[in-house]
Amino acid sequence: MHIVIVGYGRVGRRTVRILSTEGHRVTIVDSDPDRVDRATNAGFDAIIGSGDEERVLEEAGIETADAIGAFTPDLNVNFTACMIGDHHGCRTVLRIDEDYREELYDRYAENVDDVIYPERLGAAGAKTALLGGNFNVVTELATDLQLRVVEVEAGSPAIGRRLSELDLPADVRVYAHGGADESLTIPLPGIELASGDELAIITDDSAVESLRTQFTAA
Repeated sequence: MHIVIVGYGRVGRRTVRILSTEGHRVTIVDSDPDRVDRATNAGFDAIIGSGDEERVLEEAGIETADAIGAFTPDLNVNFTACMIGDHHGCRTVLRIDEDYREELYDRYAENVDDVIYPERLGAAGAKTALLGGNFNVVTELATDLQLRVVEVEAGSPAIGRRLSELDLPADVRVYAHGGADESLTIPLPGIELASGDELAIITDDSAVESLRTQFTAA
């Protein structure tokens, strides 16, 4: 498949890496020249420009692409990029931050093929959505369960600790781990956490604040 990714931030970067590893052709669009340089240096096709401009997306090959993932922090840019992609017959995946109100979510969700919350699903969920799969089924096991991806921030008390040494609430389960710019894989208890690592965790609503305390900077 040929997939256009708008936004080469944390989620976009890892999604690109996973898709590329699986053999898909990816073209990146980002308005930040430094990010475009990083993508190019990593061996990816990348274009400088805003994802809400049809001219830029046409340069990225939107007319023949199979899917577009709009993963910038700007919801308006993401939505416009998806609408341009829809016009060209692409599957559309929209990033939305989880603090948006439900009615706003519904308004956007009915116009795109899939919506992802980076804080919950991260790159694995984005990849599955782009390829047409259903990654949300895990979060539907119980109404109070959440599948979240948390990043170990610089200055976090978790840095240098092994997974087995983390003081996690009893009902929290770590099911995947990835280093910076790496795909998430099966976690090993002896892995020492470093800044930029990501953990995919199944938890209930009551444990979310405890997780933030452990993995964010003091």
